[in-house]
Amino acid sequence: MSKTLHITNGNNLTSYLKELDIKGEILTWQEMLCEGPTEIKIDTVSFFEKRKAFLNDFYDIEINENEYHEELNLLNNLEVYNEIVLWFEYDLFCHINLVAVISLLHQKQVKSPIYLVCSGRVEGEKNLKGLSELNNEQLFQHYSDMKKLTQDDLDYAISIWKTYCGKDHNLLKPYILKKSSFDYMSNCLKAHIERFPSLKTGLTTLEKNILTIVKENKIKSLNHLLGYTLNYQGYYGFGDLQINRLINNLSVFFNLDDDIITLNRKGHEALIGQKNFSSQINHNMPLGGINQLEFQFSEKENKLIKTNINVN
Repeated sequence: MSKTLHITNGNNLTSYLKELDIKGEILTWQEMLCEGPTEIKIDTVSFFEKRKAFLNDFYDIEINENEYHEELNLLNNLEVYNEIVLWFEYDLFCHINLVAVISLLHQKQVKSPIYLVCSGRVEGEKNLKGLSELNNEQLFQHYSDMKKLTQDDLDYAISIWKTYCGKDHNLLKPYILKKSSFDYMSNCLKAHIERFPSLKTGLTTLEKNILTIVKENKIKSLNHLLGYTLNYQGYYGFGDLQINRLINNLSVFFNLDDDIITLNRKGHEALIGQKNFSSQINHNMPLGGINQLEFQFSEKENKLIKTNINVN
């Protein structure tokens, strides 16, 4: 009898699949590996301790250790599954998790075929859609259209994960141009490179977008700004915790009055690129194998440049 293992991108989707009575066992992947330190080998004490410390220090999140290990234990008997179906979305948040999951399956020496269900563009819809945002018919259609990942696809994902865990993220650039079954990987890798502060302004692309939202809209509160940013963040796929952290880091650039948020002088100067404000923003965020502080993004050269204070 055939048996399927579904690996989902979170609790919302897991609940949705259960409601629809989609057959098979479900492993819910609840990590956010697009932020924080990572290591190539995933199911290790070292990896777990690094992630535990990061989530606690940066977001005051306590990992449920029993739940974490219970989920991963499903991967210790992969031979019982005839197929593995990965359910991940179009954004950077999901894609870093996706390449990590594929690498972990490889580390567990998976033999079963691996399929991908990935949402994004939906016929007749203007905006990109997350899996949990699809209606029943759309979700079943996505499941029906799932792609079987080739060995080339798997090798490509594993190489991206290794590079992300490494010290030179410029090495991700060739993967942006490479054809694969991952329709949104190029967009996600570009988004990743551009979340290092600009060599010109010291702002990341998303930080610049947040200040632009404040400039061009009547934003009434921090919560209002959070909602706008969540809706207009492009390929990042960040959640409330991550966006709130970014907004707090940018507070030096705007004035918060009773019923409106406006850019101050620094905010306007930052947007027009009058000078580099990186020293005034907390960019102390580990991203895989490096730290956001260590590099700046050169728009002119389209690559990451080692930050001067860290050049040996």
